[in-house]
Amino acid sequence: MNSDPVDIAELLDSDALYHLATAAEWEAYRSTGVIDPPSLTTEGFVHCSWGRQVAATVGRHFAGVTDLRALRLDPEALGETALVEEDSYGSGQAFPHAYGAVPVSAVLQSVSIA
Repeated sequence: MNSDPVDIAELLDSDALYHLATAAEWEAYRSTGVIDPPSLTTEGFVHCSWGRQVAATVGRHFAGVTDLRALRLDPEALGETALVEEDSYGSGQAFPHAYGAVPVSAVLQSVSIA
């Protein structure tokens, strides 16, 4: 069995849009037809990352998670959900945020990254 860490940069398109979710979250989203994590209620948006940002996001917010998936989203398939790039927390880096539930039909690919 290979225990080498996954090189996320090699798995993802650096310019593509992703939402990170555990395998259980992804299954729940598929059953309801929408990606609507708690942040949609508490912060008003769904957190996303560009492919080039995913590795740092994983390190900062998902350390130790072993069943993490990067859901590649089609920005053109978000429907009425607005996609806004912004630095909401003063990190010095803008991240894409989806201001509304994301239809599961916008997911082009699910990639296991942890």
